[in-house]
Amino acid sequence: MPAKESKPKNIIDSIMYSYSTSTNQYEEENRILKDTIGRLKEEVERFKASPLMVCEVRELFGNTAIIKIPNGNQFLVNISNECDKLKSGDLILVEQKNLTIIRKVPITRRFNVEKFVIVERPTVTWQEIGGLDQQIQEIKEVVELPLKKPELFRKIGINPPKGVLLYGEPGTGKTLLAKAVAASTNSTFIEVVGSELVQKFIGEGAKLVKEIFELARRKAPAVVFIDELDALAAKRMEVGTSGEREVNRTFMQLLAELDGFKSLDNVKIIGATNRKDILDPAIIRPGRLDRLIHISIPNKEARLEIFKIHTKNMTFDNKIKVEPLVSRMEDFSGAEIKAVCTEAGYFAIRSDRTYVTREDFLKAIEKVKQEEKAEGQDYIGMFG
Repeated sequence: MPAKESKPKNIIDSIMYSYSTSTNQYEEENRILKDTIGRLKEEVERFKASPLMVCEVRELFGNTAIIKIPNGNQFLVNISNECDKLKSGDLILVEQKNLTIIRKVPITRRFNVEKFVIVERPTVTWQEIGGLDQQIQEIKEVVELPLKKPELFRKIGINPPKGVLLYGEPGTGKTLLAKAVAASTNSTFIEVVGSELVQKFIGEGAKLVKEIFELARRKAPAVVFIDELDALAAKRMEVGTSGEREVNRTFMQLLAELDGFKSLDNVKIIGATNRKDILDPAIIRPGRLDRLIHISIPNKEARLEIFKIHTKNMTFDNKIKVEPLVSRMEDFSGAEIKAVCTEAGYFAIRSDRTYVTREDFLKAIEKVKQEEKAEGQDYIGMFG
């Protein structure tokens, strides 16, 4: 009898245990489902929320402010009680319906500047530049010496130039000179193309210029190299389109930045152009880019020096005589001489050789000449 009485008891206990386990499992699943539904509701509400517009504070008047919206229009709007410590120039988030200022954006830069510039630490040495001894000496005096020995200028009592303008034909080595002086002074090299500084909306180009110079100060010692300066600093006209006026605004901001630099600051400016004749006199007056360095087409001695630099790692046929080859490259720029060396190497590769012959160089010189002639004909055809 006792055995028969214990059996039902075990079955009941088993059923009760199964029931309790299932109940706990269902409660846990129910809790997980409720949490998931809650998160989904929050996500849906977030998607339903109106987007906020990024604007700029122009002036503050107590609990109101004049703001500029992205299309350039300005409005007097209210400031939320939760938004304080605003100042002119801050970026803010604004509710689109009534333009109330909601909160401040925790950044001060309008642009991601490094999208518009190339920032690097160059490794170009003076030995890699041929035929420009006089120009190297001048740029060393203007840029390298003030960065390396500023106490010299303090003792003598003079202020070194803030910047230098390199002008001359394309491919003559202007960028190489700028990179070499940055490398020799262990400076950050910030390369800017003049046309990139001109932006679509009013005032944005000027802000970009300002932020580029702020970047240079943060990364000092630095060399700011502005290529194609004529795209930004051409002679100003009294009348013009709105686009030309915006270029002028950006140009004036560049002039203001140049004037604002301390004379012995660790930031130097190098401008480069192929069209010095169209530059505005304001950019090359004393106190700005006041040292002008002409980079000319290399003469025979300079061509020979450049040729040796670009062929130092090449394998030659023993029959090659360098001087007659260099004589055939009259009026070639440094870039064209480098192109000749590269093309000669390609002719050797096509012939399945590991060395370069005189015939390879002759073919390469002729090819570069033909390309130059074709470009000239295209130019004449366009404007003739």
